[in-house]
Amino acid sequence: MASDSAGGAPDDIPVEPGPDIENATPPAGELEKLVEQLHAEKADLHDKYLRAMADTQNMRRRAQQDVERERKYGIERFAKDVLSVADNLGRALSALPADGEALDPAVRNVIAGVQATERELQSALERHGVTRLESLGKPFNAEFHQAMMEVEDPSVPAGTVVQEMIPGYLISGRLLRAAMVAVSKGGPARSVPEPSNEN
Repeated sequence: MASDSAGGAPDDIPVEPGPDIENATPPAGELEKLVEQLHAEKADLHDKYLRAMADTQNMRRRAQQDVERERKYGIERFAKDVLSVADNLGRALSALPADGEALDPAVRNVIAGVQATERELQSALERHGVTRLESLGKPFNAEFHQAMMEVEDPSVPAGTVVQEMIPGYLISGRLLRAAMVAVSKGGPARSVPEPSNEN
């Protein structure tokens, strides 16, 4: 029977020499280079991670803004089409005689129906963020008004809207359609309020 050696391996089994541990360790200079390389890779990957996170956050914010904008202004084209219906109802009502009592009861019922329809249409527009722009008596503002003519009227300050041919509308605070108006001229200059110096 073969005797065991001190290492626990039988004598008849050849022992292969293991790797030389002293020669397997790289020199200190190479280790430092490897550590620096790994730190640089880590910094580069961290930078890429931060950029990817920022891009994702920006994309999410833009998508949210697009959804919000679509929610607010998505009906803009439809609303512009409906405004022509509102204009026609308004023209029909303004063409009616001032004295409605002299009219036939059936005609009065038709008028009442048209008035109710116009009120309901304005209410539906307002529910969807479309509001009528109040122009009469206000100073002319090229952002909201389109001047169709000037009217000689010395009783009001120059540049005041004195007649509204077609009303203007806003959608969620943004101009949907400018009001077509007549503007006064010949009156006194509009006074500009001075800023107060109260502290």
